[in-house]
Amino acid sequence: MAAVAAKGRRAGDVDPRATLPGGCDSVAGVCRHITELRGPQPPATQEEVAAAALQYVRKVTGLRQPPTQPEAAEAYAAAIDEITHATAHLLAAMPPRRQPPATVPPLRRPEVRARLGLG
Repeated sequence: MAAVAAKGRRAGDVDPRATLPGGCDSVAGVCRHITELRGPQPPATQEEVAAAALQYVRKVTGLRQPPTQPEAAEAYAAAIDEITHATAHLLAAMPPRRQPPATVPPLRRPEVRARLGLG
C-alpha cells in the first residue's frame, strides 16, 4: 500500500485513496460484503455491528472459521470484539444521514434471516 506524508498525515500512514492489492480502488472496496450500518432506521443493532466485524475479520485473515490453535483463536475472537466496539463507538459519533444507505443490512433481509434460521 502507498504511504504518504500529506496534510494531516504522518509519514508511514496509509493513504485511503491508494489503490489496494486485488484491484480495489479504495478502502471501501476491501470487503464488498460489509454493508453500511450508518443511517438505516431503526439504527444498526449490536448484532448487525458484530456481524460486520466478523465479516471484516474473516476477510482480512482469509479464515471462515476461528483458527484451531488456542492463541490464534483468542486473537481472532479478541479482534472481533475490538472491531465491534470500535464500530459501535464510531457509529455513535457520526451525524445522522440525510438519506438512507443504498443497501439494507443483511440481517434485515428476509432471505438472509431465513437462511440463518433467524425467522
